[in-house]
Amino acid sequence: MKFSPFFLFLLFIFACQQPKDIAPTPNEVAQNEQAFKAALTIHLAAITARDLSTLEATLSPRGDMHLILPQTNITTTAKEFIDFHRDWFEIPGWTLDNKILHTDIEENMGIAIVEALYKEEERDGKPYFNRMHVSYSMKKIAGKWYVIKDHASSVEKSTDKE
Repeated sequence: MKFSPFFLFLLFIFACQQPKDIAPTPNEVAQNEQAFKAALTIHLAAITARDLSTLEATLSPRGDMHLILPQTNITTTAKEFIDFHRDWFEIPGWTLDNKILHTDIEENMGIAIVEALYKEEERDGKPYFNRMHVSYSMKKIAGKWYVIKDHASSVEKSTDKE
């Protein structure tokens, strides 16, 4: 059986091609999940510390950032997100504790569900709290994880009992 040089060349090219859908190794999956959680932890710590520059560094360099809060209009840019937080960070007497409850992480996109407990020492003469569930969407851009959506829902507030 005779093979033409062109056929042999094509056979060689196809044999040298890497498969496009190679599944990541367990180690690569673990490293990706660790990087996702580290980026989210930095984001949450920046909010707790009222650190605008670190917070801004956790947002998409493309400028897209959706913030969805109860009883407010949706914002869609990193600038609006930072402006909101700048104003909020100036308010004294509040604390925020976070606990990551769940993550679902793929190669370039992931979500996290976080329980957040917001407290004020005093609101209308009484201590105030708001326990929330916050969903975060994150996207890997150029090999680094960034927050692209923050959606908070109140679960329980101290004012619910009044």
